[in-house]
This record gives sequence, C-alpha cells and structure tokens, in this order.
Amino acid sequence: MPQLSESWGGATEMTSFHGEYGIESFEVGRGLWHARIRRANHEPLIINGVAFPHLEVGFAWPDKTAAIEDAKIHIDRFGPRWAACDETSVTQLTTIA
Repeated sequence: MPQLSESWGGATEMTSFHGEYGIESFEVGRGLWHARIRRANHEPLIINGVAFPHLEVGFAWPDKTAAIEDAKIHIDRFGPRWAACDETSVTQLTTIA
C-alpha cells in the first residue's frame, strides 16, 4: 500500500486508498467532512485537458467515513474519464497567491 506523506490543510495524510487513487478526508468545520482525491502515484487528474493535482469532492458529510465512501463513488463513476497525464495536451493549473 503506498504511503503519501504530503498533507493538505486540515488533514495530515491519505486516509484511504481506492484502486489507483488516494483519498484524504478533512474537516472543514465542526462535523462538516469533505474528501480529496488524488492519484496514488502523484500524477495529476486530467479533465478536459486541464491537470488538477487533486479534486475536492462531496458535501458536508457528518463524519469522515461518509466522506470517504462518497469519494469512492466519485472514483468509480468518473475515474475512467480522468485521463492519464499527456504533457503535450495538458494545461497546468497554478495557485494564485
């Protein structure tokens, strides 16, 4: 099982893996859980030629387990559409500070 050490705000590590994707649950507010999905190999998710380092999905779930289960549903439904990285046809998104 891959171990991802990078953390995003509000969470410390990937909490679950589903296929080739890592899922991280995080609490946005008290009792409001969301999830982030990224490829376990750290490659971006490609949607319509745009590269995303991760996706935040879901609603304000009451617990982290519900957020992870929702993320798994998203992976099963949309994962086949998230193309592998093709550097010739991808626009990288940058963070605006």
